Amino acid sequence: MAMMKIYSYRLRALLFSSPYRSFPSRSFSSSPFESVGFIGLGNMGSRMANNLLKAGYKMTVHDVNCNVMKKYSDMGVSTKQTPFEVAEASDVVITMLPSSSHVLDVYNGPNGLLRGGNLLTPRLLIDSSTIDPQTSRKLSVFVSNCTLKENKDNWEKPVMLDAPVSGGVVAAEAGSLTFMVGGSKGAYLAAKSLLLSMGKNTIFCGGPGNGSAAKICNNLAMAVSMLGVSEALALGQSLGITACTLTKIFNSSSARCWSSDSYNPVPGVMQGVPSSRNYTGGFASKLMAKDLNLAAVSAEEVGLKCPLTFLAQNIDGLHTRNITEYFAKLCLGQPLGFF
Repeated sequence: MAMMKIYSYRLRALLFSSPYRSFPSRSFSSSPFESVGFIGLGNMGSRMANNLLKAGYKMTVHDVNCNVMKKYSDMGVSTKQTPFEVAEASDVVITMLPSSSHVLDVYNGPNGLLRGGNLLTPRLLIDSSTIDPQTSRKLSVFVSNCTLKENKDNWEKPVMLDAPVSGGVVAAEAGSLTFMVGGSKGAYLAAKSLLLSMGKNTIFCGGPGNGSAAKICNNLAMAVSMLGVSEALALGQSLGITACTLTKIFNSSSARCWSSDSYNPVPGVMQGVPSSRNYTGGFASKLMAKDLNLAAVSAEEVGLKCPLTFLAQNIDGLHTRNITEYFAKLCLGQPLGFF
């Protein structure tokens, strides 16, 4: 109980304090960070890092995949064998990793970003992974208890932002991601131009963990709406209405949503989406299942009953290549039910 009180006190301090005295007089249209570290060069991370390179940032990168590391090394980008080495070479470090356990290992592992104890080189750590808000808040406390090796631009201490993204691989490639950012408002403003090198929108969500909370709420709403749109379109076809006609109705009526007008699950209705490619590519169902689990766990921790979350989490339609393939499963009459 005493430890929980200490943690709550430190979290409140993070919410209402600034990590620095003041930024020097400068426009936030130019980034105050010269060297950027990036850890996690998968489908999303590699495209985000590439856009930072295009924007002219001096980059240092790390990934567990040696082939990916060689690719960046051949491009003339500095590569490091550990997250700690990336931190030592960077003003700011961005992580884009698959899960909470990966993020914790990169931060707190034997060769992690925080291996140096209480002394840190980077002023800012940004985690763009989709993880639970509780982990984001704990890491934010850990980082805030560290001290900067060098007091640069009047920052008093290092700070962390949780900044997960929406838009998927296509938006990561195009540099049109939306960032949902939790943490210090001042650090958010300082990081904004950096984030806009990888995206088109940044939304400040409040204190530490609120970016992660926003992301899992967004993906919960998307999952439920996709399942509902898929079932409605399948029912409509069974009743004699074509999917194209019903989609037009949805998109000019109260049923309109991203699942109907931007990511339609019916083959032939829309080009450039997984349903037009035999359900290949797109947002993998296993990742959606992970995000639904994060939402369910978070709801349980705060004592909120979310029955649709439970239904979406457990429906076996998620055992497909991507969530839009649930429609095909319905139409083919494959067994549907719950785990």
